[in-house]
Amino acid sequence: MAESPLGGTGCSMHEPYALQVLGDEMEPEFPDRCIVIVEPADTCMHRSYVFAEVEGVRWFRQYLKDDSGDQRLVALNPRYPEIELRGLEWSVLGVIIQRNIRRQVKHYDRKDDRRP
Repeated sequence: MAESPLGGTGCSMHEPYALQVLGDEMEPEFPDRCIVIVEPADTCMHRSYVFAEVEGVRWFRQYLKDDSGDQRLVALNPRYPEIELRGLEWSVLGVIIQRNIRRQVKHYDRKDDRRP
């Protein structure tokens, strides 16, 4: 039986789950201590907010893919460096589909591939 990114097995690994954001890396869109809902997935679209694992470390970042095919994970707070994915072992664990800040909910469309 397959294991979920958070350690569970079985059908539950295909269900959305909640995580609390810790830190300011994804501010202002995702402030410290807000709650995000993650839909388990192994793929994502340009500009998706993702929960990903890179070289054994898990990150909450925005996934970007440019016209040349280069891929990176970016913190929304410019104080934090980008993670260039070329040559690294990495995988998407899930895509953020909802944010909750003090009961104010915002939804994110997984299929939204808008370019900047």
